[in-house]
Amino acid sequence: MQTENPQLRAYFARAAFLKSAPEASQLPLDAGVEIAFAGRSNAGKSSALNALCAQKALARASKRPGRTQLLNVFTIDENKRLVDLPGYGYAEVPMEMRKNWGAMMDVYFSQRLSLKLTVLMMDIRHPMRPFDEMLIEACVKRDLPVHILLTKADKLSRGAASSVLQKLKNGLPESVSVQLFSSLSKQGLDEARAFLRDLMEKHSSTANDDAHVQDVS
Repeated sequence: MQTENPQLRAYFARAAFLKSAPEASQLPLDAGVEIAFAGRSNAGKSSALNALCAQKALARASKRPGRTQLLNVFTIDENKRLVDLPGYGYAEVPMEMRKNWGAMMDVYFSQRLSLKLTVLMMDIRHPMRPFDEMLIEACVKRDLPVHILLTKADKLSRGAASSVLQKLKNGLPESVSVQLFSSLSKQGLDEARAFLRDLMEKHSSTANDDAHVQDVS
């Protein structure tokens, strides 16, 4: 079990549930900095989000994977949000529901200006499934960076996990980064927290500078 950086832990432990939105149009005002969390329904997305925010039940895992079709919004502060996207790729989800998911995601990823990063969770034993590839392609087209968490890294030996990581690194676009992650052992937890915090603070500073320029003019 790896130790945690207290400051990084405290930064994300502030996360609080704000609302669930059935459509992208019902999300909070499109301002500030937003990070989306995406992944297959069985990739450990809820566990990863709970671990990052040092809370046991911030993101609730559905008993029927793929059935929850809501955008769940959590606030770090008034200008920073985490958005837990509906899980995708679950075989038992009806085709109509999958179509609705695709339409909602198209709107969200193409129109949400405050969205600055997509965190994509993949089970390290089953990485880069077709839906993962499609999501990365959509983000790259929009110039939206992606950070991949290879979840459940504790399920593989250190050598095997490193091999999967290196293989993915070699084939990813420049705007896509990747790391090992385990909610259980806390492997990669602080690395992910630091990456997300730095990105949010960077974009928050940029937004404040832009607002100041507008006020002056």
